[in-house]
Amino acid sequence: MKKSFCISLFFFLFILSKVNSQTFQSVTIDTILNDKISIRAITIIEDKVYFSGDKSRIGYVQTPKREGEIDKTIVTDTLQYEYRSLATNGKYFFALSIGNPAKLYKFSKNLMDKTLVYQEKNERVFYDSMQFWNENEGIAIGNPTADCLSVIITRDGGNTWRKTDCENLPLIVDGEAAFAASNTNIVLKGNNVWIVSGGKKSRVFHSPNKGKTWQVYETPIVQGESMTGIFTADFYDEKIGFIAGGNYEKPTQNFQNKAITTDGGKTWSLIGENMGFGYTSCVQFVPKSNGKGIVSVGASGLYYSADSGNSWKQFSTDATLYTIRFSDEDTAFAAGKNKIIKIEFKK
Repeated sequence: MKKSFCISLFFFLFILSKVNSQTFQSVTIDTILNDKISIRAITIIEDKVYFSGDKSRIGYVQTPKREGEIDKTIVTDTLQYEYRSLATNGKYFFALSIGNPAKLYKFSKNLMDKTLVYQEKNERVFYDSMQFWNENEGIAIGNPTADCLSVIITRDGGNTWRKTDCENLPLIVDGEAAFAASNTNIVLKGNNVWIVSGGKKSRVFHSPNKGKTWQVYETPIVQGESMTGIFTADFYDEKIGFIAGGNYEKPTQNFQNKAITTDGGKTWSLIGENMGFGYTSCVQFVPKSNGKGIVSVGASGLYYSADSGNSWKQFSTDATLYTIRFSDEDTAFAAGKNKIIKIEFKK
Protein backbone atom coordinates (compact mmCIF):
# COMPACT_ATOMS: atom_id res chain seq x y z
CA MET A 1 0.00 0.00 0.00
CA LYS A 2 2.81 2.41 0.91
CA LYS A 3 4.69 1.59 -2.29
CA SER A 4 1.56 2.18 -4.35
CA PHE A 5 1.01 5.53 -2.61
CA CYS A 6 4.59 6.60 -3.35
CA ILE A 7 4.24 5.66 -7.00
CA SER A 8 0.97 7.58 -7.26
CA LEU A 9 2.50 10.62 -5.55
CA PHE A 10 5.51 10.51 -7.85
CA PHE A 11 3.23 10.29 -10.87
CA PHE A 12 1.15 13.23 -9.64
CA LEU A 13 4.24 15.36 -9.04
CA PHE A 14 5.60 14.41 -12.44
CA ILE A 15 2.40 15.48 -14.15
CA LEU A 16 2.29 18.68 -12.09
CA SER A 17 5.87 19.51 -13.07
CA LYS A 18 5.00 18.98 -16.75
CA VAL A 19 2.03 21.32 -16.44
CA ASN A 20 4.10 23.94 -14.61
CA SER A 21 6.84 23.66 -17.24
CA GLN A 22 4.37 25.01 -19.78
CA THR A 23 4.05 28.31 -17.93
CA PHE A 24 5.67 31.19 -19.82
CA GLN A 25 7.98 33.47 -17.85
CA SER A 26 9.03 36.03 -20.47
CA VAL A 27 8.99 36.85 -24.18
CA THR A 28 11.37 38.03 -26.88
CA ILE A 29 9.93 40.23 -29.61
CA ASP A 30 11.24 40.88 -33.12
CA THR A 31 9.67 43.23 -35.67
CA ILE A 32 9.33 41.47 -39.04
CA LEU A 33 7.33 44.15 -40.88
CA ASN A 34 7.47 47.90 -40.39
CA ASP A 35 5.25 49.94 -42.69
CA LYS A 36 2.50 52.54 -42.59
CA ILE A 37 -0.41 50.12 -42.53
CA SER A 38 -3.23 49.08 -40.21
CA ILE A 39 -3.46 45.27 -39.95
CA ARG A 40 -6.29 43.47 -38.14
CA ALA A 41 -6.19 40.09 -39.90
CA ILE A 42 -3.30 37.64 -40.24
CA THR A 43 -3.04 33.98 -41.28
CA ILE A 44 0.06 31.83 -40.82
CA ILE A 45 0.80 29.23 -43.51
CA GLU A 46 4.10 27.34 -43.26
CA ASP A 47 6.87 29.99 -43.32
CA LYS A 48 4.70 32.96 -44.31
CA VAL A 49 2.53 35.36 -42.35
CA TYR A 50 -0.22 36.58 -44.67
CA PHE A 51 -1.90 39.86 -43.79
CA SER A 52 -4.62 42.20 -44.99
CA GLY A 53 -5.01 45.84 -44.11
CA ASP A 54 -6.14 49.28 -45.09
CA LYS A 55 -5.61 51.08 -48.42
CA SER A 56 -6.65 47.95 -50.35
CA ARG A 57 -3.47 46.10 -49.33
CA ILE A 58 -2.80 42.40 -48.84
CA GLY A 59 0.54 40.62 -48.60
CA TYR A 60 2.86 38.26 -46.77
CA VAL A 61 6.07 38.26 -44.78
CA GLN A 62 8.60 35.39 -44.94
CA THR A 63 9.63 33.89 -41.58
CA PRO A 64 12.50 33.46 -41.59
CA LYS A 65 13.60 35.05 -44.81
CA ARG A 66 15.59 32.84 -47.19
CA GLU A 67 18.18 34.14 -49.61
CA GLY A 68 16.58 35.58 -52.70
CA GLU A 69 13.08 35.73 -51.21
CA ILE A 70 11.31 38.99 -50.44
CA ASP A 71 8.20 40.07 -48.62
CA LYS A 72 5.26 40.95 -50.84
CA THR A 73 2.58 43.61 -50.51
CA ILE A 74 0.12 44.30 -53.28
CA VAL A 75 -2.64 46.85 -53.77
CA THR A 76 -5.80 45.10 -54.90
CA ASP A 77 -7.82 48.08 -56.07
CA THR A 78 -7.38 51.73 -56.96
CA LEU A 79 -10.18 52.55 -54.53
CA GLN A 80 -9.36 52.68 -50.83
CA TYR A 81 -10.82 49.57 -49.23
CA GLU A 82 -9.94 48.17 -45.82
CA TYR A 83 -9.66 44.41 -45.44
CA ARG A 84 -10.26 43.32 -41.84
CA SER A 85 -11.13 39.73 -42.80
CA LEU A 86 -8.62 37.26 -44.20
CA ALA A 87 -8.96 33.46 -44.50
CA THR A 88 -7.71 30.50 -46.51
CA ASN A 89 -9.29 27.23 -47.58
CA GLY A 90 -5.88 25.70 -48.22
CA LYS A 91 -5.90 26.45 -51.94
CA TYR A 92 -6.77 30.14 -52.08
CA PHE A 93 -6.83 33.20 -49.88
CA PHE A 94 -9.89 35.36 -49.37
CA ALA A 95 -10.00 39.01 -48.27
CA LEU A 96 -13.23 40.81 -47.43
CA SER A 97 -13.54 44.57 -47.11
CA ILE A 98 -15.53 46.57 -44.61
CA GLY A 99 -17.87 49.35 -45.67
CA ASN A 100 -20.06 49.97 -48.69
CA PRO A 101 -19.68 48.29 -51.09
CA ALA A 102 -18.37 45.13 -49.42
CA LYS A 103 -16.01 43.28 -51.74
CA LEU A 104 -14.80 39.70 -51.28
CA TYR A 105 -11.82 38.65 -53.41
CA LYS A 106 -10.36 35.19 -54.01
CA PHE A 107 -6.57 35.22 -54.38
CA SER A 108 -4.08 32.68 -55.65
CA LYS A 109 -1.46 31.56 -53.12
CA ASN A 110 1.10 33.99 -54.52
CA LEU A 111 -1.56 36.73 -54.30
CA MET A 112 -0.95 37.77 -57.90
CA ASP A 113 -4.29 36.59 -59.31
CA LYS A 114 -7.61 37.73 -57.86
CA THR A 115 -11.28 37.24 -58.61
CA LEU A 116 -14.23 39.15 -57.17
CA VAL A 117 -16.51 36.41 -55.80
CA TYR A 118 -19.00 38.44 -53.75
CA GLN A 119 -20.15 42.05 -53.60
CA GLU A 120 -22.81 43.70 -51.48
CA LYS A 121 -24.07 47.25 -51.71
CA ASN A 122 -25.94 48.65 -48.76
CA GLU A 123 -25.35 51.80 -46.74
CA ARG A 124 -25.35 49.65 -43.57
CA VAL A 125 -23.05 46.90 -44.84
CA PHE A 126 -19.95 46.26 -42.70
CA TYR A 127 -18.24 42.85 -42.63
CA ASP A 128 -16.15 41.86 -39.64
CA SER A 129 -14.66 38.36 -39.85
CA MET A 130 -14.23 35.29 -42.08
CA GLN A 131 -13.11 31.66 -41.61
CA PHE A 132 -13.18 28.30 -43.44
CA TRP A 133 -14.17 24.91 -42.05
CA ASN A 134 -12.50 23.07 -44.90
CA GLU A 135 -11.58 23.39 -48.56
CA ASN A 136 -15.20 23.87 -49.64
CA GLU A 137 -17.08 25.51 -46.79
CA GLY A 138 -16.52 28.96 -45.32
CA ILE A 139 -18.41 31.71 -43.51
CA ALA A 140 -18.17 35.47 -43.07
CA ILE A 141 -20.18 37.69 -40.75
CA GLY A 142 -20.95 41.36 -40.47
CA ASN A 143 -23.18 43.98 -38.93
CA PRO A 144 -26.92 43.74 -39.55
CA THR A 145 -28.45 45.28 -42.66
CA ALA A 146 -31.86 43.96 -41.55
CA ASP A 147 -33.08 42.26 -38.35
CA CYS A 148 -30.19 39.78 -38.04
CA LEU A 149 -26.43 39.72 -38.30
CA SER A 150 -25.13 39.49 -41.85
CA VAL A 151 -23.97 35.92 -42.52
CA ILE A 152 -22.65 34.78 -45.89
CA ILE A 153 -21.64 31.16 -46.54
CA THR A 154 -19.86 29.32 -49.34
CA ARG A 155 -20.20 25.59 -50.02
CA ASP A 156 -18.16 25.46 -53.24
CA GLY A 157 -14.66 26.49 -52.22
CA GLY A 158 -15.32 30.22 -52.15
CA ASN A 159 -16.44 30.63 -55.76
CA THR A 160 -19.94 31.69 -54.76
CA TRP A 161 -21.35 33.08 -51.49
CA ARG A 162 -24.94 33.27 -50.36
CA LYS A 163 -26.37 35.51 -47.68
CA THR A 164 -28.47 33.74 -45.03
CA ASP A 165 -32.04 35.01 -44.71
CA CYS A 166 -33.01 36.52 -41.37
CA GLU A 167 -35.78 33.95 -41.02
CA ASN A 168 -33.01 31.35 -40.61
CA LEU A 169 -31.02 33.32 -38.04
CA PRO A 170 -31.67 34.57 -34.49
CA LEU A 171 -32.99 38.12 -34.52
CA ILE A 172 -30.83 40.86 -33.06
CA VAL A 173 -31.97 43.59 -30.71
CA ASP A 174 -31.77 47.25 -31.67
CA GLY A 175 -28.17 48.42 -31.30
CA GLU A 176 -26.61 44.94 -31.39
CA ALA A 177 -23.84 44.43 -33.93
CA ALA A 178 -20.29 43.06 -34.22
CA PHE A 179 -16.79 44.53 -34.08
CA ALA A 180 -14.15 44.15 -36.81
CA ALA A 181 -11.32 44.25 -34.29
CA SER A 182 -9.11 41.25 -35.10
CA ASN A 183 -10.89 38.77 -37.42
CA THR A 184 -11.95 36.81 -34.33
CA ASN A 185 -15.72 37.38 -34.26
CA ILE A 186 -16.00 33.86 -35.71
CA VAL A 187 -14.57 30.65 -34.22
CA LEU A 188 -14.80 27.25 -35.95
CA LYS A 189 -14.25 23.83 -34.34
CA GLY A 190 -15.43 20.66 -36.06
CA ASN A 191 -18.84 21.42 -37.54
CA ASN A 192 -19.40 24.20 -34.99
CA VAL A 193 -19.35 27.94 -35.53
CA TRP A 194 -19.60 30.60 -32.84
CA ILE A 195 -20.24 34.28 -33.59
CA VAL A 196 -19.98 37.02 -30.96
CA SER A 197 -21.79 40.33 -30.80
CA GLY A 198 -21.57 43.61 -28.92
CA GLY A 199 -23.11 47.02 -28.49
CA LYS A 200 -26.50 47.25 -26.81
CA LYS A 201 -26.47 43.46 -26.45
CA SER A 202 -23.50 41.11 -26.13
CA ARG A 203 -24.29 37.50 -27.00
CA VAL A 204 -22.90 34.31 -28.53
CA PHE A 205 -24.56 32.82 -31.62
CA HIS A 206 -23.87 29.11 -32.16
CA SER A 207 -24.47 26.66 -34.98
CA PRO A 208 -23.54 22.98 -34.54
CA ASN A 209 -23.97 22.21 -38.25
CA LYS A 210 -21.95 24.73 -40.23
CA GLY A 211 -24.54 27.48 -40.24
CA LYS A 212 -27.69 25.51 -41.05
CA THR A 213 -29.42 26.06 -37.70
CA TRP A 214 -28.64 28.51 -34.90
CA GLN A 215 -29.07 29.17 -31.18
CA VAL A 216 -28.14 32.32 -29.27
CA TYR A 217 -26.86 32.54 -25.68
CA GLU A 218 -26.62 35.38 -23.20
CA THR A 219 -23.29 36.47 -21.69
CA PRO A 220 -22.25 38.52 -18.63
CA ILE A 221 -19.87 40.73 -20.65
CA VAL A 222 -20.46 44.47 -20.24
CA GLN A 223 -23.09 45.72 -22.70
CA GLY A 224 -25.69 48.40 -23.21
CA GLU A 225 -23.61 51.07 -25.00
CA SER A 226 -22.50 51.27 -28.62
CA MET A 227 -18.84 50.45 -27.91
CA THR A 228 -19.29 47.76 -25.25
CA GLY A 229 -19.40 44.01 -25.57
CA ILE A 230 -17.49 41.05 -26.99
CA PHE A 231 -14.77 42.03 -29.43
CA THR A 232 -13.02 38.66 -29.69
CA ALA A 233 -13.42 34.94 -29.00
CA ASP A 234 -11.51 31.68 -29.19
CA PHE A 235 -12.30 28.04 -28.45
CA TYR A 236 -9.68 25.52 -27.37
CA ASP A 237 -11.95 22.64 -28.35
CA GLU A 238 -15.68 22.13 -28.81
CA LYS A 239 -16.35 22.73 -25.09
CA ILE A 240 -13.79 25.21 -23.70
CA GLY A 241 -14.13 28.77 -24.98
CA PHE A 242 -13.11 32.29 -24.01
CA ILE A 243 -14.67 35.65 -24.88
CA ALA A 244 -13.31 39.11 -24.16
CA GLY A 245 -13.67 42.76 -25.03
CA GLY A 246 -15.00 45.36 -22.65
CA ASN A 247 -15.64 49.04 -23.13
CA TYR A 248 -13.64 50.54 -26.00
CA GLU A 249 -14.19 54.02 -24.56
CA LYS A 250 -12.91 52.94 -21.12
CA PRO A 251 -9.80 50.95 -22.08
CA THR A 252 -8.54 50.37 -18.51
CA GLN A 253 -11.82 48.90 -17.22
CA ASN A 254 -10.82 45.31 -16.42
CA PHE A 255 -14.05 43.89 -15.09
CA GLN A 256 -16.98 42.35 -16.98
CA ASN A 257 -14.64 42.08 -19.97
CA LYS A 258 -13.67 38.38 -20.00
CA ALA A 259 -15.61 35.15 -19.55
CA ILE A 260 -15.15 31.42 -20.00
CA THR A 261 -17.35 28.47 -20.98
CA THR A 262 -16.89 24.75 -20.52
CA ASP A 263 -20.14 23.64 -22.15
CA GLY A 264 -19.65 24.81 -25.72
CA GLY A 265 -20.90 28.34 -25.21
CA LYS A 266 -24.29 27.69 -23.63
CA THR A 267 -23.28 29.33 -20.34
CA TRP A 268 -20.53 31.82 -19.55
CA SER A 269 -18.85 32.85 -16.29
CA LEU A 270 -16.92 36.05 -15.67
CA ILE A 271 -13.30 35.38 -14.80
CA GLY A 272 -10.27 37.45 -13.75
CA GLU A 273 -12.44 40.27 -12.47
CA ASN A 274 -10.46 43.46 -11.74
CA MET A 275 -7.31 41.67 -12.91
CA GLY A 276 -5.19 41.79 -16.03
CA PHE A 277 -6.08 43.69 -19.17
CA GLY A 278 -8.88 46.16 -19.83
CA TYR A 279 -10.31 46.54 -23.32
CA THR A 280 -8.89 43.89 -25.65
CA SER A 281 -9.24 43.28 -29.37
CA CYS A 282 -7.94 39.69 -29.57
CA VAL A 283 -7.58 36.60 -27.38
CA GLN A 284 -6.11 33.21 -28.36
CA PHE A 285 -5.57 29.92 -26.56
CA VAL A 286 -2.00 28.66 -26.39
CA PRO A 287 -1.73 25.41 -28.38
CA LYS A 288 -1.19 22.21 -26.38
CA SER A 289 -2.01 23.98 -23.09
CA ASN A 290 -5.12 21.94 -22.24
CA GLY A 291 -7.15 25.12 -22.40
CA LYS A 292 -5.14 26.74 -19.60
CA GLY A 293 -2.91 29.09 -21.59
CA ILE A 294 -4.46 32.25 -23.04
CA VAL A 295 -2.94 35.41 -24.52
CA SER A 296 -4.50 38.80 -25.16
CA VAL A 297 -3.51 41.92 -27.10
CA GLY A 298 -5.24 45.26 -26.92
CA ALA A 299 -5.20 48.65 -25.24
CA SER A 300 -3.34 47.28 -22.19
CA GLY A 301 -0.63 45.50 -24.17
CA LEU A 302 0.25 41.81 -24.30
CA TYR A 303 -1.06 39.66 -21.42
CA TYR A 304 -0.74 35.95 -20.64
CA SER A 305 -2.66 33.61 -18.35
CA ALA A 306 -1.54 30.09 -17.39
CA ASP A 307 -4.70 29.23 -15.45
CA SER A 308 -7.61 29.69 -17.88
CA GLY A 309 -7.91 33.42 -17.21
CA ASN A 310 -8.00 33.51 -13.43
CA SER A 311 -4.73 35.48 -13.21
CA TRP A 312 -2.71 37.42 -15.77
CA LYS A 313 0.85 38.51 -16.41
CA GLN A 314 1.79 41.45 -18.61
CA PHE A 315 4.58 40.77 -21.11
CA SER A 316 4.42 44.00 -23.14
CA THR A 317 2.86 47.45 -22.80
CA ASP A 318 2.51 47.89 -26.59
CA ALA A 319 -1.05 49.14 -27.09
CA THR A 320 -0.85 49.18 -30.90
CA LEU A 321 -1.30 45.42 -31.45
CA TYR A 322 -4.73 44.39 -32.72
CA THR A 323 -4.49 40.68 -33.53
CA ILE A 324 -2.36 37.63 -32.65
CA ARG A 325 -2.00 34.01 -33.88
CA PHE A 326 0.19 31.10 -32.77
CA SER A 327 2.35 29.18 -35.24
CA ASP A 328 3.27 26.61 -32.56
CA GLU A 329 2.98 26.31 -28.79
CA ASP A 330 5.92 28.70 -28.16
CA THR A 331 5.70 31.15 -31.07
CA ALA A 332 3.11 33.71 -32.10
CA PHE A 333 2.83 36.55 -34.56
CA ALA A 334 0.95 39.75 -33.80
CA ALA A 335 0.01 42.70 -35.98
CA GLY A 336 -1.51 46.11 -35.61
CA LYS A 337 -0.57 49.69 -36.31
CA ASN A 338 2.33 49.84 -38.78
CA LYS A 339 3.87 46.47 -37.96
CA ILE A 340 3.93 42.71 -37.62
CA ILE A 341 6.00 41.20 -34.80
CA LYS A 342 7.23 37.72 -33.92
CA ILE A 343 6.83 36.72 -30.26
CA GLU A 344 8.86 33.90 -28.71
CA PHE A 345 7.38 32.76 -25.38
CA LYS A 346 10.03 31.57 -22.90
CA LYS A 347 9.40 29.04 -20.13
